[in-house]
Amino acid sequence: MHCLYYPPSPFAFFSPHHFKPPSFTHVRSFTYSKLVKLPLLLPSIYSRNPLRNQLDLEPESETESESEYEEEDEEFDEFDVDDDIAAEEYITDDVDVSEEEYEDEDSEEGFEADEAGQVGQSEEKKLERVNKFIAEVREFGAEIIDYEELAGIYDFPIDKFQRLAIQAFLRGSSVVVSAPTSSGKTLIAEASALATLGRGRRLFYTTPLKALSNQKFRDFRRIFGDHNVGLLTGDSSVNKDAPIVIMTTEILRNMLYQSVGMDSSESRLFHVDVIVLDEVHYLSNISRGTVWEEIVIYCPKEVQLICLSATVANPDELAGWIGQIHGKIELVTSSKRPVPLTWHFSRKDALLPLLDDKEKMNKKLSREYAQMDYSRFDSYGDRRKRKNSRSSKSERHSSKQVALTKQDMNLIRRSQVPQIQDTLNQLKQRDMLPAIWFIFSRRGCDAALQYLEQTMLLNECEAGELEFEIRCFKAQYPDAVREGALSSLRRGIAAHHAGCLPLWKSFIEDLFQRGLLKLIFATETLAAGMNMPARTAVISTITKRADAGRETLSPNDLLQMAGRAGRRGIDRVGHAVLVQTQYEGAEEGFGVLSKGIEPMESQFRASYGMVLNLVAGSTLTNKSKDPDGVKSSHSGRTLEEAKKLIEKSFGNYVGSNVIVANQEELKKIKQDIELLSLEITDEAIHRKCEERMSKEEFSKIAALREELREEKKLKNELRNQMEMKRTKAWKLLLEELQNENLPFICLKYNDKDSVHHVMPAVFLGKLESFSSPTIMNMVKLEKSTSTSDAESIDPNYYIALSSDNTWYIFTEIWIKTVYKTGLSGLSPVEGGPLPRDTLKQLLLSEGMQWEKLADSEFGPLFFMEGSLDTWSWSLNVPVLSSLLEEDEVQISSQEYQEAVQAYKAVKKNISKLKKMIRRNTGFPVYKQVIDEQKMTVEKIKRLETRSRRLARRISQIEPAGWKEFLQISKVIQETRAMDIKTQVVYPLGKTAAAIRGENELWMAMVVRNKILLHLKPAQLAAVCGGVVSGGIKLRPWKNTNYVYEPSSTVLNVIHHLEDQRNSLLNIQEKHGVNIPCELDSQFCGMVEAWASGLTWREIMMDCPMDDGDLARLLRRTIDLLAQIPKLPDIDPVLQRNALLASNVMDRSPISELAG
Repeated sequence: MHCLYYPPSPFAFFSPHHFKPPSFTHVRSFTYSKLVKLPLLLPSIYSRNPLRNQLDLEPESETESESEYEEEDEEFDEFDVDDDIAAEEYITDDVDVSEEEYEDEDSEEGFEADEAGQVGQSEEKKLERVNKFIAEVREFGAEIIDYEELAGIYDFPIDKFQRLAIQAFLRGSSVVVSAPTSSGKTLIAEASALATLGRGRRLFYTTPLKALSNQKFRDFRRIFGDHNVGLLTGDSSVNKDAPIVIMTTEILRNMLYQSVGMDSSESRLFHVDVIVLDEVHYLSNISRGTVWEEIVIYCPKEVQLICLSATVANPDELAGWIGQIHGKIELVTSSKRPVPLTWHFSRKDALLPLLDDKEKMNKKLSREYAQMDYSRFDSYGDRRKRKNSRSSKSERHSSKQVALTKQDMNLIRRSQVPQIQDTLNQLKQRDMLPAIWFIFSRRGCDAALQYLEQTMLLNECEAGELEFEIRCFKAQYPDAVREGALSSLRRGIAAHHAGCLPLWKSFIEDLFQRGLLKLIFATETLAAGMNMPARTAVISTITKRADAGRETLSPNDLLQMAGRAGRRGIDRVGHAVLVQTQYEGAEEGFGVLSKGIEPMESQFRASYGMVLNLVAGSTLTNKSKDPDGVKSSHSGRTLEEAKKLIEKSFGNYVGSNVIVANQEELKKIKQDIELLSLEITDEAIHRKCEERMSKEEFSKIAALREELREEKKLKNELRNQMEMKRTKAWKLLLEELQNENLPFICLKYNDKDSVHHVMPAVFLGKLESFSSPTIMNMVKLEKSTSTSDAESIDPNYYIALSSDNTWYIFTEIWIKTVYKTGLSGLSPVEGGPLPRDTLKQLLLSEGMQWEKLADSEFGPLFFMEGSLDTWSWSLNVPVLSSLLEEDEVQISSQEYQEAVQAYKAVKKNISKLKKMIRRNTGFPVYKQVIDEQKMTVEKIKRLETRSRRLARRISQIEPAGWKEFLQISKVIQETRAMDIKTQVVYPLGKTAAAIRGENELWMAMVVRNKILLHLKPAQLAAVCGGVVSGGIKLRPWKNTNYVYEPSSTVLNVIHHLEDQRNSLLNIQEKHGVNIPCELDSQFCGMVEAWASGLTWREIMMDCPMDDGDLARLLRRTIDLLAQIPKLPDIDPVLQRNALLASNVMDRSPISELAG
């Protein structure tokens, strides 16, 4: 008998919550009654496994092509950086920190599911009730459909927000529902589908992700029966004429293009009464948000829309926009979670509550509390024995506290960073598993598995059940098994990210939902809509990589991930855990959490497909009997008509309502700043002092202030001179050290909060000796913007590796000290490489993800995290406390010493003048004036911050859709895809209007190129792979010597297409259009090898790509090849070869991606 762990029902009892998100308008309260526990029987997700229940997903011959090459599994913000946050960030030196008392009032012990609410209901009974309901409606008529009848198919009470939404739908209104993640929004869609099915009409259910569409497809088939549910994605077309069709948003948008202005009976939405837009908050997604807006704009008004969104700050604006352009709409919102969420903070010594009873930050996590415990640390972070540890609280408060420097705070923070095992032990001790642990890089997820290679999280029964599931999966999908992860998997731990095959990820999801996995390390995309709740969500860091360096998580992203915590009907509370890192503590995490949820913002962008499909009228053909060669297709819309559609975007709606009010507020703030600025000038201070002091007091203070002003001016000039002399001195010294041993140095900088940092490092030499084009281009760009002072010195750039395994690029201005000691420049092995050369090679093998740490007129300071390979080298760099003062190299430059003495003399004189002012009888009045000036300055700063926020908000909501539409129209006109004035579509435009991709015009140019006619099917696939390989990367830590090279024929075609691509890019640049034109031969060989028949194991042997990346590239290629036979005006030879290539490539494990 196997021990089975059943996944939770999405509906259950609501218990008091611990953290309340900001309340919104129209918040609905929840009511509940006593619930009864029923058994839950769910079939496995692996419907094709012969050892399990069968669920056939046979795709039909005709498939819909999907635009945008939807990337459901890509980390949008990860960028798969080579040196991104890995699990090793949790490793620190052991520090003896006492365990803090942890008060957990919500222990899970003794909590039974039947006490919390309904765990689930029999799927068979539910299906029986659905069939019975439909039969009754057909017998007695649609008049019997009401809320009570729909709620009757469920064995548990419906939450209030669900009831309000269903009732609004039954009144014939469209509905916007905004509620927290995992609150049961899908139930509203189920009830709407049941009502629509009973009426004999159709419902389309759209999701942003293929994986989510597949999941909903399986769920709805269990509820409504296989014959009533269909699926349409770029990969699959299953029962597409069913009453309920699950599809991705791009598929629906493509259907609507030809239906604009028609009612549903005349369009492709025949008999469709309802469209469900799931995860509608994706409207804010930069790359794909336009699709959601287009669907709402083009949708026939008689179709009801049900928009399901996670909690956002402006659901009223979304509802108002839909109501304005589509019709009657009702808004239902809730800010309550069905399972309350408790926030924690993990440090090396303890797991502490992040919030207190008043939902403020726990004082034990504050900097002030660290100040009280200062006796543990000396100025360099060394441990001290706690004295009088048992002294009373009053004694500790009465004792004199030593001020804690900012450097001490940083060292204390680093000492509190937990290892992964530390945090996991804390979770296990408090019964907080299973957990999803979010790490924002796939490499970090995989590394985390290695750190837990000795950890077992399963009991004997669970391990046996898991082993059976692994054997079943290996028997069915041998190529999809991730062999390197099996050891961790058997211990109840797994990784889930875009580098895994989708089949493997689905396997992981299934095991986790069934309780056979206790811990998953995942990237943030796991939080995007997938029904995979856990008891705990751990967020490893509140910052992640972005194009411009590191960026802080938005409150929406943080809450989306935390929303995975808390399984309805199983857990009394969910747990969200933030983790101490070297760079962020509890205060930073609480800062993100307390910002409040952000609003949805329009990302509406025009595209070639949009312009061609909205404006196209007549079609130019070569075979037309018409003497002019023009055949009428449909009457295209005029530019004015198209403009009216574009101006219906969400951004234009928000802008029209908000921008005026924001501009008025911004104007008032600027006026206030101007008035307040007049109060802080020297003239204003002078006038106030003159009004409040006697004539004698004022004259003395005024004279001293004038003298002080001149001295401060002189001080600034001397400081600049001193820095210039110092920089020149270091420059000469470092020139001598260039080819000798590797000396230790100490770098310094102040961060944006004016915290002073010092970093011991080993000096490697001048940057120019490293021969890295990427770094040199970065430095040249900085030099081009340098000041005249910097140019007069012409600072050099150098490289160093610090003791905390961080690379630094710096100029002389950032050097605090150079030491006489260092690493030997000789090879430890006779004839071996020199240490300097070894470190150079290690640096050049990095991903070159440099970030600017600080800036100066004498050159910026850059940094980049080191790799595991450089870690051992960084351990040879001593900490600051180990470097002796007598080993410091003294600057012997006479010019520098004279500049230092002059600077000190002026500082001494300034101090003397300040003392003279303080001794003046008019000083109290003068101090009062100065304090008023400081308060005014703070007020101005607050107003300027508000002003910048308003200006940024205005720039974001100002409409730009029509301008882009016209720019793209000009490109279409110049490339002879369509004549915009006459609306005549040429063959290129006809193909571009039918094809789906990121740049439809470029893809149409490629597939219409006659050079492709001479290619074999595998070669055609290789060229198509080069067109759709955007975002696919090699992994630098893997062996890059085994990339399959494309054939010479393919390379020649790529080179030929490059000229055409450059021509299009020039036209785009001319008209201000910035849409990527992908063409890369790097991966063409991999695609050609797969299309030529190589097995998955052969192609992945020593492959420098992750499984998921190669699968995604091949799937994209198949998608494009599958479109070609259906495109208009394409040579039959090319269509036949594309079909052959597509059929050959669509094999296991790639053929199984549809799920």
